[in-house]
Amino acid sequence: MDKAKLDLFRGTLDVLILKALVWGPLHGYAITSFIRMQSDDALLVEEGTLYPALWRLESKKLLEADWGLSENNRKAKFRIWEAYATAVAKVLGATQPPVSANPSEQSA
Repeated sequence: MDKAKLDLFRGTLDVLILKALVWGPLHGYAITSFIRMQSDDALLVEEGTLYPALWRLESKKLLEADWGLSENNRKAKFRIWEAYATAVAKVLGATQPPVSANPSEQSA
């Protein structure tokens, strides 16, 4: 894949944000840096896109926000994931389909 910037599909950003928060709280710049680095610079999330998504997730009670200090000792709002983020990460991290107790469900 070339290094061209890719447009995010609707709804994808929320999942990427939640994935970034699986390991702990991050501020906005750290979230965008994680997404950029993990995508080999293919996905660039602008502030004008990130913060509305964070507010949307917060309003849905999928995130909580606390004020804290960034690495530069600047005031930054840290985002804390909830059970939803963990559940999403489990789905995204799946390496094989689940084994059903009912064999007839597997062929569906």
